[in-house]
Amino acid sequence: MPVIETTAEMVKKSYDKMRQNLEVVRKRLNRPLTLAEKIVLGHLDKPESQELSIGKGFLDLRPDRVAMQDATAQMAILQFAQAQIPTVRVPSTVHCDHLIQAYTGSAADLARANDVNKEVYSFLESSSQKFGIGFWKPGAGIIHQVSSRTTPSPAA
Repeated sequence: MPVIETTAEMVKKSYDKMRQNLEVVRKRLNRPLTLAEKIVLGHLDKPESQELSIGKGFLDLRPDRVAMQDATAQMAILQFAQAQIPTVRVPSTVHCDHLIQAYTGSAADLARANDVNKEVYSFLESSSQKFGIGFWKPGAGIIHQVSSRTTPSPAA
């Protein structure tokens, strides 16, 4: 039976790996890194051998997690299904919040979104279950707030 990490263990492991990668990258570049560089280069698959010259290669990255919103998750999941991979390899979630339009108030707007987008939500929920993706149903929270509260800020 596979061992399931707690969120705290997963976050610690991710940040330890990011710090290790950044140590290698800093030595190779011999200069301070921007915040964007820290976030991107901290997730390199092989920082020791990765081409780091701009425009000279492609970055091989290992993201910690994938958070998708309902409006674009549909296409991402369809492409994932076409790749014929049985399950996600990094923690992933779908958050159903972008298709909810504000008109009259939260309860009525949520009910309207559930009616209008019923087929989309059904697809996202069933395909999330199939591929091991966490599913946040409509009304469960806004992706930007949920994700930022469960993901610490990047390593310095």
